[in-house]
Amino acid sequence: MLRAFSYLLLIVLLISCSAKRNISKQLEFSKIYQDVKVLSDDEMKGREVGTAGEKKAAKYIATRFKELGLKPMGGSGETNLQGYFQDFVAYESAHPHDMADDTKDKVPVSARNVVGFIDNNAPYTVVVGGHYDHLGFGSFGSLYSGPAEIHNGADDNASGIAAMLYLAEVLQDTKHSFSNYLFIAFSGEEKGLWGSNYWTKNPTFPIENLSYMINFDMVGRLENKKFAVNGTGTSPSWTKLDKVTKGYEVVKSESGIGPSDHSSFYLVEVPAIHFFTGQHEDYHKPTDDLEKVNMEGILRISNMIVALVQELGGSKLAFTTTKEEQSNATVFKVTLGVIPDYLFSETGMRIDGVREGKTAAEAGIEKGDIVIRMGEREIVDMNSYMEALGAFEPGETIDVVVLRKGVEKTIKVTFQ
Repeated sequence: MLRAFSYLLLIVLLISCSAKRNISKQLEFSKIYQDVKVLSDDEMKGREVGTAGEKKAAKYIATRFKELGLKPMGGSGETNLQGYFQDFVAYESAHPHDMADDTKDKVPVSARNVVGFIDNNAPYTVVVGGHYDHLGFGSFGSLYSGPAEIHNGADDNASGIAAMLYLAEVLQDTKHSFSNYLFIAFSGEEKGLWGSNYWTKNPTFPIENLSYMINFDMVGRLENKKFAVNGTGTSPSWTKLDKVTKGYEVVKSESGIGPSDHSSFYLVEVPAIHFFTGQHEDYHKPTDDLEKVNMEGILRISNMIVALVQELGGSKLAFTTTKEEQSNATVFKVTLGVIPDYLFSETGMRIDGVREGKTAAEAGIEKGDIVIRMGEREIVDMNSYMEALGAFEPGETIDVVVLRKGVEKTIKVTFQ
């Protein structure tokens, strides 16, 4: 009887522990869901920088920081919400890192970063960030050709902010206290990395005390256990990613320069990486909505970061300069009008979407085509595609060779 009772007690305890784990996971899931839901709601009006929607989103993030007990680190040091804000003025510019003083004939835009801090009195600090702004009603940067509609940006980048807020809670556990943690929600990324550019030039925390930076931008569409990490060449320590991403296919890019906020930190010699679950047809369109976001995927990516933080410990990561692709300095006179598949790791450039009415669509290029040649240029990857694109002129006609379902097809393209 005693043995039977012991077995029964063991079963009850196991069921209880399993139930607690399930409840814990559901709570984590619900917090991520709630953050994405609020930030991508129509009430935010697309969170375009300089609008009331941006300010409303900033207030929500600051409120979440305060609820989590983060110290305000926006600049003023006050204990109310204003202390979390770093306000700045930017000017329309074509170059992502151009914050020129010459404001003549440029429209000033009031913007706001949101900054919170976990102070463990550690020697070095880890930055976790992501942008919270989006396209508003699509007046700038939209790939949608219809009448003005709210672009909610659930994946881009409410998903990244939800991941950041999850880490802002989890990293408060004393087992992570070997580092301090600085959380920054950037604005103006969609206009050209305005917020991260401004913060690194006007830091509210000493840059020399930063160990590394992790950037979340579009982490809401995890599929087939495949995602990308950019900036892996910015420190030798990023090889530890392999330990925490087992079972996943990770497409890595070494370059510290890319179209997201990690680039600004790389430029001030802080090792920085960017997590990205891939491009999709809803990118920069009104259809990037809540119901299409993989919440469990956000949780998985976030927990990888927690594991990575543990692997890296509290030391300051060594910084390495990466070889920058020629395409970063290329001025493009033409565009093919496609959305590349940034997670494609085979030979060529796979097309993840075709913009209606643009060059590729007019020529008959389709989603899923893999570009392997443009004119006389072989296309082996994204970099060679961008280099080739920079060589063409408006009105020029070339042969583009694609693989369509494994069969080569030559398509004549005239650039608009």
